[in-house]
Amino acid sequence: MDNRIKTAVLLASLSGLMLLLGEMLGGVRGLAFALVFSILMNFFSYWYSDRVVLAIYRAKPADRKDYGELHRIIEELASKAALPKPRIYVIPSENPNAFATGRDEKHAAVAVTSGILRLLNRDQLKGVLAHEINHIRHHDILISTIAATIASVISYAAFMGRFLFFFGRSDDNKGLEEILLLILAPIAALIIQLAISRSREYMADEGGARLVGSGKPLADALEILEKGSRIAPMKGGNRATEALFIVNPFRADVITGLFSTHPPTKERIRRLREMRI
Repeated sequence: MDNRIKTAVLLASLSGLMLLLGEMLGGVRGLAFALVFSILMNFFSYWYSDRVVLAIYRAKPADRKDYGELHRIIEELASKAALPKPRIYVIPSENPNAFATGRDEKHAAVAVTSGILRLLNRDQLKGVLAHEINHIRHHDILISTIAATIASVISYAAFMGRFLFFFGRSDDNKGLEEILLLILAPIAALIIQLAISRSREYMADEGGARLVGSGKPLADALEILEKGSRIAPMKGGNRATEALFIVNPFRADVITGLFSTHPPTKERIRRLREMRI
């Protein structure tokens, strides 16, 4: 299935799960509340998510005098992609990583860590930045934000439903199906959200490789970033932002590895090396 169609189907599945849960918990009123709550969260995420995430990681604007090469690479890639030049930020962290944020092409930003600037050569860095430019071109940040928002609503609604079931009125009569839905809905929402995030990563890898004319620079970069991120995991930050980064910036254990927002790096590298452009 085409990744774009897959993403649309997954988003529709998330929305359907939210509506089902809202109706089960409160009928028409519950459904209306879930929709209003979701709209409000999406509004905040749409307008302010970029400022929030840049503030979380203490990102500073990249001065052209100090980061001239970085500006030149971004300008070249943005021009090839027919996009306005995004704002450029540097994060003071040894973790080698990068991400794109912003609600649309005109309000986009690309952030790189000081660690990635030290580790990668120009071609590898260009491959990484092409990946991020492709995220901007296909509105992946907005899609991920919507998915995260709906999944959050589902998790919150399920939590409230479980609370009411155990501590609510004694005349509540919940069937087995309703109880299972309250337990399984947040898990299903997380799995769908991860599937959306992973499919967008593959698309950004492919689009970024086509932008620079080869999958090799990004493949080489991913090998370095995966090892570097394990050696120097991100300190502080928020795991809810994990999907934004090109590789997982946090130390992963068995459980978090199972629910990673990123596809396996080895598979990403394999696909990139097998690309024929």
